Amino acid sequence: MKFSAAEHRRTEAPRTERVNLLDLDRQGMETFVEDLGERRFRAAQIMKWIYHHNASGFEGMTDLGKALRARLAETAEIRPPEVLRELESSDGTRKWLLAVGGDGNAIETVFIPETRRGTLCVSSQVGCMLNCTFCSTGAQGFSRNLTTAEIIGQVVVAARALGHDRDRNRRITNVVMMGMGEPLLNFEAVVPAMKLMCDDLGFGLGGRRVTLSTAGMVPAIDRLREEVEVSLAVSLHAAEDELRNRLVPLNRKFPIDQLLAACRRYVAGRPRARITFEYTLIDGVNDRPEHARALLRRVGNLPCKINLIPFNPFPGTEFRRASDDAIQRFWEILVKGGATVMVRKTRGEDIDAACGQLAGQVRDRTRRQAEWRAKVERLSA
Repeated sequence: MKFSAAEHRRTEAPRTERVNLLDLDRQGMETFVEDLGERRFRAAQIMKWIYHHNASGFEGMTDLGKALRARLAETAEIRPPEVLRELESSDGTRKWLLAVGGDGNAIETVFIPETRRGTLCVSSQVGCMLNCTFCSTGAQGFSRNLTTAEIIGQVVVAARALGHDRDRNRRITNVVMMGMGEPLLNFEAVVPAMKLMCDDLGFGLGGRRVTLSTAGMVPAIDRLREEVEVSLAVSLHAAEDELRNRLVPLNRKFPIDQLLAACRRYVAGRPRARITFEYTLIDGVNDRPEHARALLRRVGNLPCKINLIPFNPFPGTEFRRASDDAIQRFWEILVKGGATVMVRKTRGEDIDAACGQLAGQVRDRTRRQAEWRAKVERLSA
């Protein structure tokens, strides 16, 4: 899919100097209104208008005085990312391609409706620099981190498009930080955004319904536990270091034993907490019975569930989807071993719903790759 010059120009509009209120969690909003000379309870009123009632401006915030509304209009804005494309699959999956930053970059957000839940998959970076060999996003390189406003703004965009209302039409019941990027490499922006997802003054989902997925940034997993109580998913994909080194290069820095130790620390003292291990099944690579048995040995003593994901091919990849027979055999071995196992349904294939496939048509981001590899080394030293 090609994008017109007009669409690219739309992303280049100059940014205002007004404060984007989507950048502020509860504490930040309270500080902001106090700096305006207002009492702290005004923060709760503003947040409810934004996150409970999908307000896009200030005039309709009728429980605020006219003078405050005018002051807000002068100093602040509510600006989520701009929608470049909105696609809907035959199975109901919806995908938004969003312009961010006025620099020609784009990200993706995907909504997956099910009978009793609606899950929104949110991105944390423009591209990804971890180079997982089976990942479409990683193959495109990395540009930059998203801001808090660009992260929570994805939920705002989806809520408006879906007609989500907290009281009458709660379409979004779960959010997963499983879109483009490694969330724990954008810690300072991701945590406030997740707090807004959980906060009763925000989307009010609660920590069990917000999940962060990581490839295994061990020090940041420990830090995350202290900052916000959300569910944790780990992109494992192999149970032995030699194979995982090939699939997830970060494993060379944080091998499986270190990663699983961090997972144990994450759930310690939280009786209902479980780690979700994501395992993408790739034909002839990690889908054999011995791989399943190795996985059981590795994670069997952890409170966890295993999410088996049939590989979704993308242009240029060397890998293929595991066969249905291999997936069934893998599942049976895990279940017989006592594991809680799910097989993820393939959704949205007709709209390129696999992470990164649509955004990759906007911009090649390999120019920033080397710089961020060096940053990962510094962060993990």
